Amino acid sequence: MKVSNTLAQYVVETAYNDLPAHVVETTKKSFLDALGVTLAASGLVDACKAFVELARESEGKKESTIVGFQSKVPAPMAAFANGSMAHALDFEDTHDRALVHSNAVPIPAAMAVAESIGNIHGKDFITALAIGSDIVCRLGLSFTESPFEYGWYIPPILGAFGAAAAVGKLLQLTADQIVDAFSLTLCQATCSAELRDSPHSDIRAVRDAFAAQAGVVSAMLAKKGIKGFDFPFEGKAGFYNLYARGHFEALMLTKGLGKTFESGNISFKPWPACRGTHAYIEAALTIMKEHVVAIQDITEIKIIISFVNKMLCEPMEIKQHPKTAIDAKFSLPFVVATALCHNDVNLSHFTVKSLKDKDVLQLARKMTYEVDSKLGLQEATQGFLEIRTQDEQVYAKRVEYAYGHPSNPISQEALATKFLDCAKNAEEKIPEEHLKKTIERIFSLEEVNDIVEVLECF
Repeated sequence: MKVSNTLAQYVVETAYNDLPAHVVETTKKSFLDALGVTLAASGLVDACKAFVELARESEGKKESTIVGFQSKVPAPMAAFANGSMAHALDFEDTHDRALVHSNAVPIPAAMAVAESIGNIHGKDFITALAIGSDIVCRLGLSFTESPFEYGWYIPPILGAFGAAAAVGKLLQLTADQIVDAFSLTLCQATCSAELRDSPHSDIRAVRDAFAAQAGVVSAMLAKKGIKGFDFPFEGKAGFYNLYARGHFEALMLTKGLGKTFESGNISFKPWPACRGTHAYIEAALTIMKEHVVAIQDITEIKIIISFVNKMLCEPMEIKQHPKTAIDAKFSLPFVVATALCHNDVNLSHFTVKSLKDKDVLQLARKMTYEVDSKLGLQEATQGFLEIRTQDEQVYAKRVEYAYGHPSNPISQEALATKFLDCAKNAEEKIPEEHLKKTIERIFSLEEVNDIVEVLECF
C-alpha cells in the first residue's frame, strides 16, 4: 500500500469545509492551549532560554514571533524557540490512545510559517493544524509494537511529520512535494529514549524544538524543489522499518482518512504532569472529596499500572524523591502524593521548594505498584488507585477516562482560565485585556483574516 502518497494526497486535498464542527472547535482549543503553556514555559523553564537566545542571535528576516519574548526571528528559528517551550511544562494537550502530544510540534511550526507568509486566513490555519495533528495521531495509533522497545522516544519524531504536513499545507505544496517533505523529515527526525533514564537531562523538556524546526525546514526545502524518496513511510528503509522494525498496521494510518479526524479526539490537561498520571490524580482527588481521609493515617497507596507506565514508577527510589521538575511530572508517587496533600496539582507544585515538600515526600514513600499485563498501549491513560489507612479502611477508585478526555471533557471556560493562569508566568508580562482579546480571536478563528492578528500581543 502506498502509504506515503496516500497521506500526501490527503494533505493536499483536504479543505476547511471537510472538517467536522467538533474538529474545528477542538483545533481552536488546541491552539489556545498551546499558546498558554508556551507563555508559561517562557518564564518558568530556564532550559528554554538557551534556545530563545540562539534564535535571537540568528541572522535573517525578523518575520516570526517567539512567544513570550516579544521578539521576531526567521521562521525556522521561531519554530525552534517556540518548539522548545511547547512541551517544557508537560502541560499541553494529548491523544490518549495514540500516546502522543499531537500539537506540540505542528503548532509552533505552522505558527511560525503562517506569520512569515502573511495573510493566512484563520480557516486555512485551522485546516493545516487539524491535518498535522491528525497525521501525528494516526502514526501513533498505527504501531503494533512500541518503538520505545527499540530505544526511540517517539512523540517528537512523530510530531516532526505532523509539522511538515501542516507547513506543507500552508505553503500549498503538491502531493509529490509533500512526499519530499516527509522524506526530508525522516532524514532529520530522531530522539533517543535514553532521556528517560537521565533525570537531570533537559532534553525531555525541550525535545520538540528540533522536531518543529525540522518540519519547517523540510517543507521549505520541498517547496524549493529538493527531491526526497518515494516511500518515506513504508519503504524498506522507511520510517516504519527503521523505528518500529515493520511492526505497524497501515490500515490504522489510512482508514477513514479525510473523513474521520483523530485531531478531534484530543484530551486537554487540567494538571501539569505526564498524561499517564492524570487518572491517578483524578482518583486521588475524588477519594479525598468523597471521604474523610487524614493524610497522617494513610499507610499505603497502591496503584495498578500498564507496562507503559512503569517509567512513571521506576526506579521507585528516584520517583519517590525526584530532583527536577520534569522528573517529578513523570513520577506517580510524587504527583499522587501532591494531589492528596494539597487537593490539587498545579505549576507551583514543581518548583525547587515544592520538590522538597516533606509531607509530599513522606507520603510518596508509601506508594506501591503492580503491573497489569492485560493493559496495553491504549489503556495507558486509565488508572486504579487504592488507599489504606491505619484503621484498616480501604478507599479505591478506577478512572477509565481521565478529566480532559473527550468522554470526560474540560469546558471552554476552564481552558480560557488555564490560558490566563499560564500567561501570568510569561517572561514578558502581557496586559490581561490583550490576553482576553486573544481568547476571543482564537475561539472565532475561522473569522480571522490573518493569523498575525492573533499573535500581535506576544
